[in-house]
Amino acid sequence: MPRSSETTRKQILDAAYKLFRRQGYSRVSIDEIAKAAKLTKKTLYYHFESKDALLAAVLEAQSELALEAFRSFAGELKGSPAAIVDALFKDLQVWSDTPRWAGSGFTRLVIELADLPGHPARKIARRHKAGLENHFAELLAKSGARAPKEAAREIWLLSEGAISLILVHGDRGYAAAAAKAARKLLATPARIPPRGK
Repeated sequence: MPRSSETTRKQILDAAYKLFRRQGYSRVSIDEIAKAAKLTKKTLYYHFESKDALLAAVLEAQSELALEAFRSFAGELKGSPAAIVDALFKDLQVWSDTPRWAGSGFTRLVIELADLPGHPARKIARRHKAGLENHFAELLAKSGARAPKEAAREIWLLSEGAISLILVHGDRGYAAAAAKAARKLLATPARIPPRGK
C-alpha cells in the first residue's frame, strides 16, 4: 500500500474511532465519517467497502493500542495478588474520572450489536477481551495467586461490572467495591474440582 494510501486510511480510522466512541456505531453515518476525515465518501469507500468493514478495522487498530497500553500498565503492577487487584481498580477509579468518560468502547459496541452475533466487530471484541483476561491471568500467576486463570476470570467479571455500574450510576465507588470483592476472592482457598473434571 503506498504511503499516501496508508495516511488516508489512518485518517479515516482516526475520524471513525472518535465518532464511534462518542456517538456509538448506529448513530454515525458514512457521510459524517467522510466529513470528519476531510475526504469524499468515494475515497472512504475506496479504502473500506462498508461501514461494518470500517468498524472492524477501527476495532482491530484500537485492540492493538489497548493491549499495548494494558501491557505497559501491567508492567507497573507488582507485589502480591491483592496489591495487583488494588492497583487495577484504583486505575479504574482514575480512568472513570476523566472528562466525558464512556467506559469500554468494546463492551458498548458489543451491546449495541447484540442482535448481530456474527458481526465481525463482536468477534474482534471477544478476542480483545479474552486477550486482556489472559494477560491478567499471567500477571496473577507470576504474583503467586492460586488458580490464576479462574481468579482472572472472576476479577475481570468484577471489573466489567464495575465499569457498567459506574456508567449507570455515575458513582466511582463501584471500583472500590469491586476491589474489595476481588480481594475476598483471592483470599478464598482454591476450589478443588470434582473427580473426573
